[in-house]
Amino acid sequence: MSTPNEGIQTERPDLQLAAQQTRRIRDEVRKVVIGQDEVIDQVLVGLFAAGHVLIEGVPGLGKTLLARALARSFDGATSRIQFTPDLMPADVVGHVIYDAQSAELRVRKGPVFTNLLLADEINRAPAKTQAALLEVMQEHQVTLEGNSMPVPRPFMTLATQNPIEQEGTYPLPEAQIDRFLLKIQIEYPAEQAEFDLVERVTRNRVGDGLDTEAVQPVIDVAGVARLQAASSQVLVDERVSQYAVRIVRSTREWAGVALGAGPRGGLALVRASRAHALLNGRDFVTPDDVKAIAIPALRHRLLLSPEIELEGQRSDDLLSALLDHVEVPRL
Repeated sequence: MSTPNEGIQTERPDLQLAAQQTRRIRDEVRKVVIGQDEVIDQVLVGLFAAGHVLIEGVPGLGKTLLARALARSFDGATSRIQFTPDLMPADVVGHVIYDAQSAELRVRKGPVFTNLLLADEINRAPAKTQAALLEVMQEHQVTLEGNSMPVPRPFMTLATQNPIEQEGTYPLPEAQIDRFLLKIQIEYPAEQAEFDLVERVTRNRVGDGLDTEAVQPVIDVAGVARLQAASSQVLVDERVSQYAVRIVRSTREWAGVALGAGPRGGLALVRASRAHALLNGRDFVTPDDVKAIAIPALRHRLLLSPEIELEGQRSDDLLSALLDHVEVPRL
């Protein structure tokens, strides 16, 4: 199985230059995505950590705009799949057709052959179609008629789901949702940000569309791959790694948690902490990086007990209490 940064480079990257480039990408995306700075940062953490993210939020909060702006900032290719109950795996990964004129089999590649894939309302497609996408996310390749074809690098999936409408949905199994590096909650913007958004879109414009023309490409696709390599080089003190592991292990014993995070949760937490440190201009991880990204990295890996769910508590509530309890190392 290949790895996300395989074949990119072997020399140590310039971490200070990488930190500058991450901030430039963030600044460009913020030009059009208004009032969602924390969500933008978490999505960038997912990108630089070479992971995939699941975004949960009601319609109309700018999830598609975010994906388009991000792709434009690094001059990458982007595709969008609207998941529906009748969507087939071939609609996602592609298929092989027989060309009668040439008497040859031809490969028609699916929308996963891109750099940034927006999988809209992923929980509206049946499990077989979800599994086809999740396999590409993990293996970074598609197999058609016995032939393996790698997807472009970098490859990132931004999957969305609506927390309100549950009728006709197929919830992702725990084993599959665990493959997302982060689960990000996108909320309504603050009042001033929403006012700014309305002013910007309605002033001297026809329609209500939000375009990404203001976003300028500040790096190429190869540059993003180098940023991912730079993120993997950010230093993590042993005591910080132990802190991340203690957080993950505590989820397995915390009251109200029926099933805690597995070892993949610890891997995700350290990878995301590295990317968070890079985004904030540092070449080393602090305990604050771990704490800042712990809830997005772990909230989807917990299975709550029925009693806690009946009380209306969420994974975020339990993780917040857990983070206050776990001892923070002094460096």
